[in-house]
Formats: sequence, structure tokens, C-alpha cells
Amino acid sequence: MEKKVMVVDPGNYDLKSWDGNDKPKAIRSVKFKLPRGKYALKADNLNPVVELNGDRFHFGLRAYDYRKQVHTTETEKAHEVLLNVLACVKPIAPEFKLHIHTSHPRPERFEDEIRKQLLGTHTYGHNGQNAVINIESVSVEPEGLAAWRYAKSIGLVPQQGLTIVIDIGGGTWLSRLINEQGEILDSSVNERGGAYSLAADISFDARLGNAIDDQPDPGVVMNGFAIGSHYYGENPAATWKDWLDEYLDPWFKGIFGKVKTQYKPFLPRVRRFLVTGGSSHLIESKVKSIPLFAMTIEPRFDNVRGLLPTGKQAEGMVVR
Repeated sequence: MEKKVMVVDPGNYDLKSWDGNDKPKAIRSVKFKLPRGKYALKADNLNPVVELNGDRFHFGLRAYDYRKQVHTTETEKAHEVLLNVLACVKPIAPEFKLHIHTSHPRPERFEDEIRKQLLGTHTYGHNGQNAVINIESVSVEPEGLAAWRYAKSIGLVPQQGLTIVIDIGGGTWLSRLINEQGEILDSSVNERGGAYSLAADISFDARLGNAIDDQPDPGVVMNGFAIGSHYYGENPAATWKDWLDEYLDPWFKGIFGKVKTQYKPFLPRVRRFLVTGGSSHLIESKVKSIPLFAMTIEPRFDNVRGLLPTGKQAEGMVVR
């Protein structure tokens, strides 16, 4: 029976995965549940159609081509971890074994649920290909730790001193205070305040609403964040480019202000602030000139690169 080791980071912004070959993959973390009598639109690896327990779901940006969508950020991602993981796993054989490495902001609360959902044998469909998958093992670790591990492996984390990891995701943001040995000394997990919070604030701005003559959807704003666009969908008249900083500045300062307050006693020993996560690119221009701050070229993939067992991590590129 075929065997596979895979890293899956089922984030609120992207469902990210990697098996150590080529580059990590990111699927937009939104889906549409297909009624039984409805044909699915065209699917591909970044917009897969997954069938599980008789239900079909179309993931990715293609979900916006249907009338309704469900964003992972709207729920606790651990509750649907099996479905989200299977969206990332293209069958390699009619029946195969899988070893999963994953993470969660609060593994102390959700590790048992994640393992219970994933472990065992599951029959599923992926883009019309049916398979039986036997998930033999699942490791779950605190989100942010793997990003530190990856950054350290490419020389971005100093050998001495403490590191504060600031992981900014789609729904949540968190921080970890980590010592030279990779021990987490302190943490903070904020269930709200990620990029979706920023997108919601922008969606309620009258300038955007007037431009489309409707109430903007924060999810569409999030799509703009994901592809580096400042436009609402494909409407060139609906843009937040000229006034983005009115929301971006207080959003970033709010996050960093909480970090400084929490870790104030440790700041003299901190040698690096590592900014990572699926939404960290939004503040790249603001942090790259701040002493002690650093980011990798692709911060949204730091976690999956660090989760893969040692020896299979790909060589990374460093911004600064």
C-alpha cells in the first residue's frame, strides 16, 4: 500500500499543504456545499471538489462562482479538520496510508478532537477520483512554533536570545515567546483580530459601499488581500488603495502594542521579532525597516515548511 507523509495547515485564510516536493500549495479557505442535484463547476488542484459521507464541497476561489460560500474563519477550524485536510490530499492510489503533521493555535484544547477526526480509515472523492485513505498517525503542535523552527533552519533566528513570533492569520493572530532551545515561554492567542477583522472594517466603509452601491462582503475584500489586489472583485471603481492605511495602521499598531505589553519584562533579551502567517504580507512594508523585525520571502508557508520532519525542509530565501 502506498504511504505518504504530509503537512497540512488548515488555516482560516488558506488551506496550506506540503509533502516536501516542489512548493507548498495553498487553497483559499472557503467552500460551497453542492446540492445533490447540482453539477460542480470546473475543478483543479487549487479549487478541488471533495466528496465525504455523501456530501460534496467545492473549495477555493471557485466557491465565489456559486451563490453562497462558507468561510473557514466563520467557524472553529478544528470542527471540520477532516474535510479541510482531504481538500489538500490528492489521492496517490485507490488505497493509501498517510501520516499527518499539523498545528493549531490552541492544541491543548483541540488536539484530541483533531486526532479523533483524522485517525482511521476514510473513503472520499477528490476531483472525481475516489480513494480510501488510512491516516495512521497525526502530530499536532502549537501554531507559530514551526515557523520559528523553519526561520532558525535558514539562519533568520539568532543563536542567542529570545524570539517573539507574531503569527497573523485570516481569523486569528497569536504570539509566542520562544527561547534558543525552542521552548515556548509564554503565548497569547487572539481569536479575533486577524485579516478578517481588517477586511470587515474596510467593508463597512461608506466609500467602498457607495462604489458598488451595495454592502461589501468582507470575504471579497479578503480575496483582494490574497491576490495582492486593492479592488473589490473586478470593479476598478471600487478600491480601498488610497485609504487603506487609515485602517491598516491602527490594526498593526493594535497587534504590536499588545505584544509589547505582554512581553515587556522579556524585551531586553529579545533578539528577533519574527512576523509570519497567511496575512503577514499586509504589513511587510511597515515592519521591514523596524530593527529586530524579520520576515521570509513567503511567510504564509513558514509554518508548513517548519512542520515537515527535519531533513525534508526546503531551502528558504530571506527578506532581511
